[in-house]
Amino acid sequence: MLPVAEPAPSSPSPTSPTSDTAAWLAKLNDAQREAVDYGADTPVAPPGALLVIAGAGSGKTNTLAHRVANLVVKGADPRRILLLTFSRRAALEMTRRVTRIAGAALGARAALAQGLTWSGTFHSVGARLLREYADLIGLAPAFTINDREDSADLMNLVRHELGLSAKERRFPAKGTCFAIYSRVVNTGASLGQVLDKAFPWCREWEADLRMLFASYVEAKQKQSVLDYDDLLLYWSHMAAEPAIAADLSGRFDHVLVDEYQDTNRLQASILLALKPDGRGLTVVGDDAQSIYSFRGATVRNILDFPAHFDPPAKQVTLERNYRSSAPILAASNAVIELASERYTKNLWTDKASAQRPRLVTVADEADQARYIVEQVLEAREQGMKLKSQAVLFRAAHHSAALEIELTRRNIPFVKFGGLKFLDSVHVKDVLAVLRWAENPRDRVAGFRVVQLLPGVGPATAAKVLDEVVARAGSGNPADTAGGALAAFAAPARAQEDWNSFVKLMSSVYGRQTPWPAEFEMVRRWYEPHLERNHEDAAIRHADVLQMESIAGTYPSRERFLTELTLDPPDATSDESGVPLIDEDYLILSTIHSAKGQEWRNVFVLNGVDGCIPSDLGTGSEEEIDEERRLLYVAMTRAKEDLHIVVPQRFYVHNQTHMGDRHVWASRTRFIPAHLMPLFDAYAWPRVPVPSAPTAAGLAAAAQAKIEIGAKLRKMWD
Repeated sequence: MLPVAEPAPSSPSPTSPTSDTAAWLAKLNDAQREAVDYGADTPVAPPGALLVIAGAGSGKTNTLAHRVANLVVKGADPRRILLLTFSRRAALEMTRRVTRIAGAALGARAALAQGLTWSGTFHSVGARLLREYADLIGLAPAFTINDREDSADLMNLVRHELGLSAKERRFPAKGTCFAIYSRVVNTGASLGQVLDKAFPWCREWEADLRMLFASYVEAKQKQSVLDYDDLLLYWSHMAAEPAIAADLSGRFDHVLVDEYQDTNRLQASILLALKPDGRGLTVVGDDAQSIYSFRGATVRNILDFPAHFDPPAKQVTLERNYRSSAPILAASNAVIELASERYTKNLWTDKASAQRPRLVTVADEADQARYIVEQVLEAREQGMKLKSQAVLFRAAHHSAALEIELTRRNIPFVKFGGLKFLDSVHVKDVLAVLRWAENPRDRVAGFRVVQLLPGVGPATAAKVLDEVVARAGSGNPADTAGGALAAFAAPARAQEDWNSFVKLMSSVYGRQTPWPAEFEMVRRWYEPHLERNHEDAAIRHADVLQMESIAGTYPSRERFLTELTLDPPDATSDESGVPLIDEDYLILSTIHSAKGQEWRNVFVLNGVDGCIPSDLGTGSEEEIDEERRLLYVAMTRAKEDLHIVVPQRFYVHNQTHMGDRHVWASRTRFIPAHLMPLFDAYAWPRVPVPSAPTAAGLAAAAQAKIEIGAKLRKMWD
């Protein structure tokens, strides 16, 4: 029997336009208003699909929030609205905006907007739905979710069990194996196609990889564990079952998706299954900012979206830019206009400026670093904070020379891409205890927990896990896991800690302590092990306390583990790069991490072929177009000043057959000669080279050197 959705409350009658309701929509431009109003007068019987092409800086988030609020104002039940985003923060921000906007129009009835309970990432919503329908699709409702590192660890365990790590020729590492598996799942391509296109050096292992992946799936199912990709894969298969699909579709009158250009094949298939006729489906995105193909995203989803429906989806294009100056937009428009396939749009603004984007040629990476530091400090002297300035690059290692120069000049900076919270060893330890308590079949979590005890190695840990599962039989392992641990003959070195360990696990298995007090109990048990294993225990302890504080905001252990795994916060103690003393700091970021951000002053490193586009991204027209979109995204982050820096040569280390040497570079192909008038192009430094010293000057300097030397010697007489 399918789960029954709770009945919808009586909806308010559609609100007729009044001066108040007009006021809350008054700040929208005509295109935004068209997107917000489409079908809003018939919220319970929505019209066909809507595609909003939202150019960079065009107020996309504001438009989507107003559309959701308008639907609520006009009578839509907020509990029957599904809003899908790509981060939990974006979902929370969207919900806050909808509540505020609807409150401005509805006044006392603003509480309706707070019923927007189905707002979240694809993965978090997928996890919720899978738990609700678990019994119907053969899942244990108490399944746990592995993050990517834990998934790779499980892949590695299976790899060892199959004897693949003992091959005479080196078999692909666990990270590579998991990357291949994930690419196949998310793109829908065959294993052979993925190997040919992205992992050609692994082609000889196709048969073994196929065996490995089948065993990995079997291991997950035995352990009641899902990885990130499973959350979409199971949802997609569930939505393909006619009976479940009808029930799923009937739960939501409106489905709205942010950043649709970043969706993969599975996500698109889910949406089309939820709303096959397109009624009530709204997607918002920008094909020109589709830059995540390495994660399985495909620009085809947004390019082909209108044609999925009959009649085709209505299209609204947002072209007014509220971020960048007119010269920056002129150059950005010209760069993306050369793409082979795109939605036609021409960003415009009323922000006039005489400053064109700067295309700066420098001698090498060292000069590039010096130029950026000089310009950053000059802007700071003129009142621009360091936080309002950013340096963007195609790959993380491109900023190495700049980081050295910033450190030498004592300029604080943050580099996006440091360790995340869940990548920290101590955080993973504590979470493993909770995950093993939630699902005693979770072998990766249990393996980690048992080995926290002194004297317990991999062989003993494996025996413990086997005993836990064996005692459970076909029943609930949580009911017998504590007894299995108590009966186990612990190694002599572990005897001192074993009793407290058994007491802890028996308590958390049986939920004897309510949540979140349970977390405190786990934390107190872990603290001695933290001090024993880490010299910087005091610093790491701050992370555990922070996690305990976060845990207190969740109603249950299951919700805490799910949400934290799907959307982890940043680490506090590991090398995340955030200065602990300085209130102001320069932003360093990859272009991928910078998407959605904006700064007054932006520098783009290495505007040369081989970097943008990357040498690895020029194998096909589709790859070249994505590299072009990367440059476009970088350029459109700038509000007032944009610098694209072009080093003429790079020093390459350990190049095969040629050793260390300089290589010459040419300006990126994405700024051809006919676009040069849109830039202020010049070479740096612009100052004249100092003239050679005169003979008289050299003689005077030599005499001064002798005299100074004599004074220095006298200091020690």
